[in-house]
Amino acid sequence: MASYTIETRERADGTVRYRCTVRLGGGKNITHRESRSFMKKKLAAQWGKKRTAELEEKGVSQGIHQVGMLPSIGDLIRLYEDDDSLGGQSGRTKRYVLKMLADSDIAKVATNKLMEKHLVQHCKDRIEAGASPATIHHDIAYLRSVLKVAHPVFGIPVDDKVIATALPTLQRLNLIGKSQRRSRRPTHEEIDLILEGLKQRESHRGNKIPFCDILNFSILTCMRIGEICRIRWEDVNHQKRTILVRDRKDPRKKTGNHMYVPLLGDSWKILQKQPRQDSRIFPFNEKSVTAGFQRVRNKIGIEDLRYHDLRREGASRLFEMGFTVEEVAQVTGHRDINILWKVYTELNPADLHKKYNAFET
Repeated sequence: MASYTIETRERADGTVRYRCTVRLGGGKNITHRESRSFMKKKLAAQWGKKRTAELEEKGVSQGIHQVGMLPSIGDLIRLYEDDDSLGGQSGRTKRYVLKMLADSDIAKVATNKLMEKHLVQHCKDRIEAGASPATIHHDIAYLRSVLKVAHPVFGIPVDDKVIATALPTLQRLNLIGKSQRRSRRPTHEEIDLILEGLKQRESHRGNKIPFCDILNFSILTCMRIGEICRIRWEDVNHQKRTILVRDRKDPRKKTGNHMYVPLLGDSWKILQKQPRQDSRIFPFNEKSVTAGFQRVRNKIGIEDLRYHDLRREGASRLFEMGFTVEEVAQVTGHRDINILWKVYTELNPADLHKKYNAFET
């Protein structure tokens, strides 16, 4: 006898998913079990009813794992996304890329039929669609992470080494590549213009976001906008003027990267003036904050400036004030000091003349 159950699960990003588990048999005699997650409970119930009916009528042979009908790459990606310990822990960028891959032509290839030519064609299609080699590199990297867990987690046979074999070819054909390192810093005039535009935006009826405070706080603390919108009042140490930033970005570790950050200069004053109406200090959606910044930037006509560039601006200011690389890393949270060295060495060479002349006098 087949049956199904639905359980509600909250993912790491705060979204709610409904996981439907279908079973064949009962008690200790369960002979088959499979599950899928859905954004709506109604869809989970519909799938559960459909699968139980199929299992009752035709048995397990209707599942995607039957011999001779191995799942496609798209099926595998969806299994990965539905697993709370895998897709449920993915960041926003990875979730977006996997969703795109699941809808692309390569998703139609069976897991046991994936070859280098499929990867090459996917990359060529993406190039023709306007994607950069650096962007396509993310496609390949995230697809590789899915293939690696196919057999140990889902029992699906797949050659996860096919990507390692294809990488030299993809690089030689310039289909994938590393992103160009940015060195853009806003000028003082640009920041003044943006702050003036954000001040006008704050005066709009219904606006609740303190855009100016958040922008200045971003520069002074070198925090990412996502981190700023997550920090909580309970994590403020008033005696030491520090704040605990939870789950800071680290490519080697997705969670648990908590770090105390000093609130230097006016960042402490900005924090203290915020109303305590929520457990979070800045209880706003990061997308709304960056959208407001982008609209003001575009209206002014400032080109090639991203909100994340403010983080580099903050680090550069600390270097110009005489802080060491190790000290700046305590603010920015960089685990790889070499990244900060690149920021440090990109500072205006003219400053070296000023230091040398000051030393001689």
